[in-house]
Amino acid sequence: MNPIRVLLAEDQAMIREALTALLSFEDDIEVVAQVGRGDEVTSAAKDAKPDVALLDIEMPGMDGLAAAAALRKQSPDIKIVILTTFGRPGYLRRAMESGVSGFIVKDSPADKLARTIRQVRNGQKVIDPDLAAAALTEGASPLTPRERDVLAASRDGATIAEIAATLYLSEGTVRNYLSACIQKTGARNRTEALRLAQERGWLL
Repeated sequence: MNPIRVLLAEDQAMIREALTALLSFEDDIEVVAQVGRGDEVTSAAKDAKPDVALLDIEMPGMDGLAAAAALRKQSPDIKIVILTTFGRPGYLRRAMESGVSGFIVKDSPADKLARTIRQVRNGQKVIDPDLAAAALTEGASPLTPRERDVLAASRDGATIAEIAATLYLSEGTVRNYLSACIQKTGARNRTEALRLAQERGWLL
């Protein structure tokens, strides 16, 4: 039987190499491509023709969830597994919406990764049951895409004027979006709204 061909997308070289080394011990799995940026995933998949793509969420160029959606559109037969440091319910919900077959946190036991690759290759969905239950309990993000953009742009203490300039919006529009974010998250201010949205996986 031919080995399962794997594409690995992870921006931290040390982790990428460690995962590749880990999978090299499996007789039925072969890492055929490695990339460190989300916007390199689709082109690498076109060249390497993997069976399974392992995508980290937080990558430069394009986040893993956006890369997953792009890969599904280009190559729907490739199974996708999301790797993340944080098991946030909001991330899981967005991953499922992107057509992902598996969702693994990086502190999972080593043998779980290889087992997950085999399971998704065989058409199964592999999701941590506790995380799935939390995602169902919490519900979908109440933020619109534009509200999410504005709230994300407020990181690092950006001023209203700076956010407006970055997103090509008026300052009044930015204030309205931030006010909506505060109301929808139940926060007292935009700093708390940002923290709550990040903890729930509504932002990347």
